[in-house]
Amino acid sequence: MLDARHRSNQQKAEVYALEVTGKDIRQVEMSASVIPAGTPINIAFLGNENHSQRVNAARIIRACGFEPVPIISSRRLRSENDLNTLLERLITEARPSRFIFVGGDPSSPAGPFQDALAILRSGVVQRYGIRHVGIVGYPEGHSKIDADTLQKSLKWKYAFLRDAGCTVEITTQFGFDTDAVVRWIGQLRTEGIEALVRIGVPGPADVSTLLRFARQFGVATSSLIARRYGQSLSHLLRRSVADRYWKDLTTGIKDQDLGAIHYHLYPFGGILDGVHWMNQRVPQNLPDRNDPAG
Repeated sequence: MLDARHRSNQQKAEVYALEVTGKDIRQVEMSASVIPAGTPINIAFLGNENHSQRVNAARIIRACGFEPVPIISSRRLRSENDLNTLLERLITEARPSRFIFVGGDPSSPAGPFQDALAILRSGVVQRYGIRHVGIVGYPEGHSKIDADTLQKSLKWKYAFLRDAGCTVEITTQFGFDTDAVVRWIGQLRTEGIEALVRIGVPGPADVSTLLRFARQFGVATSSLIARRYGQSLSHLLRRSVADRYWKDLTTGIKDQDLGAIHYHLYPFGGILDGVHWMNQRVPQNLPDRNDPAG
């Protein structure tokens, strides 16, 4: 249960979320003065990090006055006890009010959980009294999963979690095609999925960095990025893609009835630079440095 200070912080800033890894948690501490109070910060579940690093990241995020959101990768868990141990440590040391359950990158599971559906079916939500769950959406598709399977899985998770008494939000994978994002959210609403959608926004970063992450997540090719932004890659500046994406996105969703929409910053170029960039584009409440909660 969150204490009053943390509940207050959570209410101060819900306009955008961002993401960090256990190894990069120092960036959050260094950027704390400019990150809006109560900001949800997702903690990536990387294969080259361990549970202690993930728990430490959650603890520091909470101590800084933000909301830790652990991402739980199904296929990286070695056993049901592995899952339980991680959740118990997170809850004891950081008190997250929400979790995100994903399948994860490995082609073969390390343990009994093939995907996020398997974790949810295991009763984890009921066992730990989890009341707010995040799931991931793929407006531009997934390199290893067909579109029909993706949509059926998302609908199943949404219905399952609603039946379990959870509130649900959907965070989209980052991408470069804003038209696809707008169409995808419209389809969700047509199908009765009313959850808050956090649109994944690539923050300012070198083009080489964006291409590396694009290849890793299978969301775009270099030719698509060049075609989309109308320049040769050698002439794209650090902020060109981020600025153009934001302009196209906000133009695309303007005056459309797409329900509740917030944003999720992927700070590929570093958290401090990404947060400064995002703060210029969305309403936000910077922490009161005289307030111990901030």
